[in-house]
Amino acid sequence: MNSRQQIAQSFLELIDIMARLRSDDGCPWDRKQTHESLKSFLFEEAHELFDEIDEADVEGICSELGDLILQPVFHAQIASEAGQFDIGDCIEGIVSKLRHRHPHVFGEENAATPDEVMKIWRRQKAKEEGEEEKKSLLDSVPQSLPALSQAQHMTKECSRVGFDWGEPAGALEKVFEELDELKETLDESLSQDARESEMGDLFFALVNVSRLLGIDAEEALRKANKKFEQRFRQVETLADEAGRDLSEMELQEMDELWDKVKIEEGQGSNSLKR
Repeated sequence: MNSRQQIAQSFLELIDIMARLRSDDGCPWDRKQTHESLKSFLFEEAHELFDEIDEADVEGICSELGDLILQPVFHAQIASEAGQFDIGDCIEGIVSKLRHRHPHVFGEENAATPDEVMKIWRRQKAKEEGEEEKKSLLDSVPQSLPALSQAQHMTKECSRVGFDWGEPAGALEKVFEELDELKETLDESLSQDARESEMGDLFFALVNVSRLLGIDAEEALRKANKKFEQRFRQVETLADEAGRDLSEMELQEMDELWDKVKIEEGQGSNSLKR
Protein backbone atom coordinates (compact mmCIF):
# COMPACT_ATOMS: atom_id res chain seq x y z
CA MET A 1 0.00 0.00 0.00
CA ASN A 2 1.21 3.49 -0.82
CA SER A 3 1.41 6.53 1.43
CA ARG A 4 -0.71 9.59 0.69
CA GLN A 5 2.41 11.35 -0.61
CA GLN A 6 3.21 8.47 -2.97
CA ILE A 7 -0.38 8.43 -4.22
CA ALA A 8 -0.24 12.17 -4.90
CA GLN A 9 3.10 11.84 -6.71
CA SER A 10 1.82 8.96 -8.85
CA PHE A 11 -1.31 10.89 -9.80
CA LEU A 12 0.72 13.97 -10.75
CA GLU A 13 3.01 11.76 -12.83
CA LEU A 14 -0.03 10.35 -14.64
CA ILE A 15 -1.22 13.88 -15.41
CA ASP A 16 2.26 14.82 -16.72
CA ILE A 17 2.45 11.68 -18.88
CA MET A 18 -0.96 12.41 -20.39
CA ALA A 19 0.08 15.98 -21.17
CA ARG A 20 3.27 14.70 -22.82
CA LEU A 21 1.38 12.15 -24.90
CA ARG A 22 -0.89 14.94 -26.15
CA SER A 23 1.98 17.34 -26.87
CA ASP A 24 3.40 18.11 -30.33
CA ASP A 25 6.28 15.69 -29.80
CA GLY A 26 4.08 13.09 -28.11
CA CYS A 27 1.94 10.27 -29.52
CA PRO A 28 0.10 10.80 -32.85
CA TRP A 29 -2.75 8.52 -31.74
CA ASP A 30 -3.26 10.28 -28.41
CA ARG A 31 -3.13 13.72 -30.05
CA LYS A 32 -5.88 12.70 -32.45
CA GLN A 33 -8.41 11.70 -29.78
CA THR A 34 -11.48 13.74 -28.83
CA HIS A 35 -14.18 13.45 -26.17
CA GLU A 36 -16.34 11.75 -28.78
CA SER A 37 -13.71 9.27 -29.98
CA LEU A 38 -12.93 8.20 -26.40
CA LYS A 39 -16.52 7.35 -25.46
CA SER A 40 -16.25 3.72 -26.51
CA PHE A 41 -13.04 3.26 -24.51
CA LEU A 42 -14.70 4.54 -21.35
CA PHE A 43 -17.52 2.06 -21.87
CA GLU A 44 -15.14 -0.84 -22.60
CA GLU A 45 -12.88 -0.14 -19.63
CA ALA A 46 -15.86 -0.03 -17.26
CA HIS A 47 -17.11 -3.40 -18.50
CA GLU A 48 -13.67 -4.97 -18.32
CA LEU A 49 -13.67 -3.89 -14.66
CA PHE A 50 -17.10 -5.53 -14.24
CA ASP A 51 -15.62 -8.80 -15.51
CA GLU A 52 -12.75 -8.69 -13.01
CA ILE A 53 -15.16 -7.91 -10.16
CA ASP A 54 -17.33 -10.86 -11.20
CA GLU A 55 -14.23 -13.08 -11.14
CA ALA A 56 -13.17 -11.63 -7.75
CA ASP A 57 -9.70 -11.16 -9.26
CA VAL A 58 -8.03 -8.59 -7.00
CA GLU A 59 -5.04 -8.02 -9.28
CA GLY A 60 -7.36 -7.73 -12.26
CA ILE A 61 -9.58 -5.22 -10.44
CA CYS A 62 -6.51 -3.13 -9.57
CA SER A 63 -5.28 -3.18 -13.16
CA GLU A 64 -8.66 -2.34 -14.70
CA LEU A 65 -9.25 0.46 -12.19
CA GLY A 66 -5.99 1.97 -13.41
CA ASP A 67 -7.19 1.77 -17.01
CA LEU A 68 -10.48 3.35 -15.98
CA ILE A 69 -8.76 6.18 -14.04
CA LEU A 70 -6.85 7.05 -17.20
CA GLN A 71 -10.06 7.94 -19.00
CA PRO A 72 -11.11 11.01 -16.94
CA VAL A 73 -7.47 12.20 -16.94
CA PHE A 74 -7.47 11.90 -20.74
CA HIS A 75 -10.75 13.82 -21.08
CA ALA A 76 -9.59 16.50 -18.65
CA GLN A 77 -6.36 16.99 -20.62
CA ILE A 78 -8.35 17.54 -23.80
CA ALA A 79 -10.53 20.11 -22.03
CA SER A 80 -7.48 21.79 -20.48
CA GLU A 81 -5.92 22.29 -23.91
CA ALA A 82 -9.14 24.02 -24.99
CA GLY A 83 -9.05 26.28 -21.93
CA GLN A 84 -12.27 24.82 -20.56
CA PHE A 85 -11.30 23.01 -17.32
CA ASP A 86 -8.62 20.71 -15.96
CA ILE A 87 -8.51 17.62 -13.75
CA GLY A 88 -8.21 19.84 -10.67
CA ASP A 89 -11.59 21.40 -11.46
CA CYS A 90 -13.09 17.91 -11.75
CA ILE A 91 -11.70 16.88 -8.37
CA GLU A 92 -12.74 20.11 -6.67
CA GLY A 93 -16.22 19.67 -8.10
CA ILE A 94 -16.73 16.15 -6.79
CA VAL A 95 -15.25 17.03 -3.39
CA SER A 96 -17.69 19.92 -3.06
CA LYS A 97 -20.59 17.75 -4.23
CA LEU A 98 -19.81 14.94 -1.78
CA ARG A 99 -19.60 17.33 1.15
CA HIS A 100 -22.83 19.08 0.17
CA ARG A 101 -24.75 15.84 -0.34
CA HIS A 102 -23.60 14.31 2.96
CA PRO A 103 -24.73 16.83 5.60
CA HIS A 104 -25.32 13.81 7.87
CA VAL A 105 -21.55 13.22 7.78
CA PHE A 106 -20.06 16.69 7.33
CA GLY A 107 -22.87 18.69 8.90
CA GLU A 108 -25.44 18.56 11.68
CA GLU A 109 -28.08 16.30 10.11
CA ASN A 110 -28.72 12.68 11.02
CA ALA A 111 -29.37 9.65 8.82
CA ALA A 112 -29.46 6.15 10.28
CA THR A 113 -30.57 4.15 7.23
CA PRO A 114 -29.76 4.06 3.50
CA ASP A 115 -33.33 5.26 2.74
CA GLU A 116 -32.85 8.32 4.92
CA VAL A 117 -29.53 8.99 3.20
CA MET A 118 -31.17 8.86 -0.24
CA LYS A 119 -33.84 11.36 0.82
CA ILE A 120 -31.13 13.77 1.93
CA TRP A 121 -29.13 13.13 -1.25
CA ARG A 122 -32.13 13.92 -3.48
CA ARG A 123 -32.99 17.05 -1.51
CA GLN A 124 -29.43 18.35 -1.68
CA LYS A 125 -29.21 17.53 -5.37
CA ALA A 126 -32.43 19.47 -6.01
CA LYS A 127 -30.90 22.47 -4.25
CA GLU A 128 -27.87 22.30 -6.52
CA GLU A 129 -30.02 22.19 -9.63
CA GLY A 130 -32.14 25.10 -8.44
CA GLU A 131 -35.86 25.65 -8.58
CA GLU A 132 -35.94 28.13 -11.51
CA GLU A 133 -37.26 25.55 -13.95
CA LYS A 134 -39.31 22.49 -13.10
CA LYS A 135 -37.74 19.40 -14.64
CA SER A 136 -39.10 15.96 -15.40
CA LEU A 137 -38.23 13.23 -12.94
CA LEU A 138 -36.77 11.38 -15.91
CA ASP A 139 -34.22 14.10 -16.74
CA SER A 140 -31.83 12.45 -14.30
CA VAL A 141 -31.80 9.16 -16.24
CA PRO A 142 -28.78 9.07 -18.62
CA GLN A 143 -29.77 8.40 -22.22
CA SER A 144 -26.60 6.37 -22.84
CA LEU A 145 -27.34 3.72 -20.19
CA PRO A 146 -27.81 0.12 -21.38
CA ALA A 147 -31.50 -0.40 -22.09
CA LEU A 148 -32.25 -2.62 -19.07
CA SER A 149 -30.53 -0.23 -16.67
CA GLN A 150 -32.27 2.74 -18.24
CA ALA A 151 -35.69 1.10 -17.83
CA GLN A 152 -34.94 0.26 -14.20
CA HIS A 153 -33.81 3.82 -13.46
CA MET A 154 -36.87 5.29 -15.17
CA THR A 155 -39.34 3.16 -13.25
CA LYS A 156 -37.48 3.80 -10.01
CA GLU A 157 -37.76 7.55 -10.52
CA CYS A 158 -41.48 7.27 -11.31
CA SER A 159 -42.03 5.21 -8.18
CA ARG A 160 -40.91 8.20 -6.09
CA VAL A 161 -44.23 9.92 -6.85
CA GLY A 162 -46.29 6.76 -6.47
CA PHE A 163 -46.49 5.84 -10.16
CA ASP A 164 -45.75 2.18 -9.48
CA TRP A 165 -47.30 -1.25 -9.04
CA GLY A 166 -46.58 -1.31 -5.34
CA GLU A 167 -45.89 -5.05 -5.27
CA PRO A 168 -44.24 -7.60 -7.58
CA ALA A 169 -47.44 -9.63 -8.10
CA GLY A 170 -49.19 -6.83 -9.98
CA ALA A 171 -46.15 -6.20 -12.15
CA LEU A 172 -45.88 -9.92 -12.87
CA GLU A 173 -49.46 -9.97 -14.16
CA LYS A 174 -48.41 -7.25 -16.59
CA VAL A 175 -45.65 -9.57 -17.82
CA PHE A 176 -48.19 -12.27 -18.64
CA GLU A 177 -50.36 -9.69 -20.39
CA GLU A 178 -47.43 -8.50 -22.50
CA LEU A 179 -46.45 -12.10 -23.26
CA ASP A 180 -49.95 -12.80 -24.61
CA GLU A 181 -49.72 -9.70 -26.80
CA LEU A 182 -46.35 -10.85 -28.11
CA LYS A 183 -47.83 -14.27 -28.95
CA GLU A 184 -50.44 -12.49 -31.09
CA THR A 185 -47.67 -10.98 -33.21
CA LEU A 186 -46.63 -14.46 -34.34
CA ASP A 187 -49.44 -14.08 -36.85
CA GLU A 188 -47.60 -13.69 -40.16
CA SER A 189 -49.90 -10.85 -41.20
CA LEU A 190 -48.45 -8.56 -38.52
CA SER A 191 -45.39 -6.39 -39.17
CA GLN A 192 -41.93 -6.78 -37.72
CA ASP A 193 -42.38 -3.35 -36.13
CA ALA A 194 -45.37 -4.67 -34.19
CA ARG A 195 -43.34 -7.64 -32.96
CA GLU A 196 -40.48 -5.35 -31.92
CA SER A 197 -42.86 -3.07 -30.04
CA GLU A 198 -44.45 -5.92 -28.10
CA MET A 199 -41.06 -7.47 -27.36
CA GLY A 200 -39.92 -4.12 -25.95
CA ASP A 201 -43.04 -3.91 -23.78
CA LEU A 202 -42.31 -7.40 -22.44
CA PHE A 203 -38.72 -6.50 -21.56
CA PHE A 204 -39.91 -3.32 -19.84
CA ALA A 205 -42.50 -5.24 -17.81
CA LEU A 206 -39.85 -7.77 -16.73
CA VAL A 207 -37.58 -4.95 -15.57
CA ASN A 208 -40.41 -3.63 -13.39
CA VAL A 209 -40.77 -7.02 -11.72
CA SER A 210 -37.03 -7.21 -11.24
CA ARG A 211 -36.90 -3.78 -9.55
CA LEU A 212 -39.80 -4.57 -7.24
CA LEU A 213 -38.03 -7.78 -6.21
CA GLY A 214 -34.92 -5.77 -5.37
CA ILE A 215 -32.97 -7.28 -8.27
CA ASP A 216 -30.78 -5.29 -10.64
CA ALA A 217 -32.06 -6.30 -14.09
CA GLU A 218 -28.80 -5.58 -15.90
CA GLU A 219 -26.78 -7.61 -13.39
CA ALA A 220 -29.30 -10.46 -13.43
CA LEU A 221 -29.06 -10.73 -17.21
CA ARG A 222 -25.26 -10.50 -17.11
CA LYS A 223 -25.18 -13.45 -14.70
CA ALA A 224 -27.64 -15.39 -16.85
CA ASN A 225 -25.44 -14.72 -19.88
CA LYS A 226 -22.40 -15.93 -17.98
CA LYS A 227 -24.20 -19.07 -16.83
CA PHE A 228 -25.31 -19.83 -20.39
CA GLU A 229 -21.78 -19.26 -21.68
CA GLN A 230 -20.25 -21.62 -19.14
CA ARG A 231 -22.82 -24.34 -19.84
CA PHE A 232 -22.54 -24.05 -23.61
CA ARG A 233 -18.75 -24.23 -23.42
CA GLN A 234 -19.21 -27.46 -21.46
CA VAL A 235 -21.55 -28.79 -24.14
CA GLU A 236 -18.86 -28.03 -26.73
CA THR A 237 -16.29 -29.85 -24.60
CA LEU A 238 -18.50 -32.92 -24.21
CA ALA A 239 -19.20 -33.01 -27.93
CA ASP A 240 -15.50 -32.70 -28.69
CA GLU A 241 -14.67 -35.50 -26.25
CA ALA A 242 -17.19 -37.70 -28.07
CA GLY A 243 -15.58 -36.84 -31.39
CA ARG A 244 -18.70 -34.98 -32.57
CA ASP A 245 -19.20 -31.59 -34.20
CA LEU A 246 -22.13 -29.58 -32.84
CA SER A 247 -23.09 -28.42 -36.32
CA GLU A 248 -23.65 -32.06 -37.29
CA MET A 249 -25.73 -32.98 -34.23
CA GLU A 250 -29.51 -33.01 -33.90
CA LEU A 251 -31.09 -30.60 -31.40
CA GLN A 252 -32.19 -33.53 -29.24
CA GLU A 253 -28.57 -34.72 -28.97
CA MET A 254 -27.41 -31.27 -27.93
CA ASP A 255 -30.27 -31.12 -25.42
CA GLU A 256 -29.00 -34.34 -23.88
CA LEU A 257 -25.52 -32.86 -23.48
CA TRP A 258 -27.05 -29.71 -21.98
CA ASP A 259 -29.01 -31.80 -19.48
CA LYS A 260 -25.84 -33.68 -18.57
CA VAL A 261 -24.07 -30.39 -17.84
CA LYS A 262 -26.96 -29.21 -15.64
CA ILE A 263 -27.08 -32.53 -13.78
CA GLU A 264 -23.36 -32.24 -13.07
CA GLU A 265 -24.07 -28.78 -11.65
CA GLY A 266 -26.66 -30.41 -9.39
CA GLN A 267 -29.64 -28.68 -11.01
CA GLY A 268 -31.39 -31.70 -12.48
CA SER A 269 -32.65 -32.25 -15.99
CA ASN A 270 -34.57 -29.80 -18.13
CA SER A 271 -34.93 -30.55 -21.81
CA LEU A 272 -35.77 -26.89 -22.49
CA LYS A 273 -32.01 -26.41 -22.51
CA ARG A 274 -31.94 -22.68 -22.27
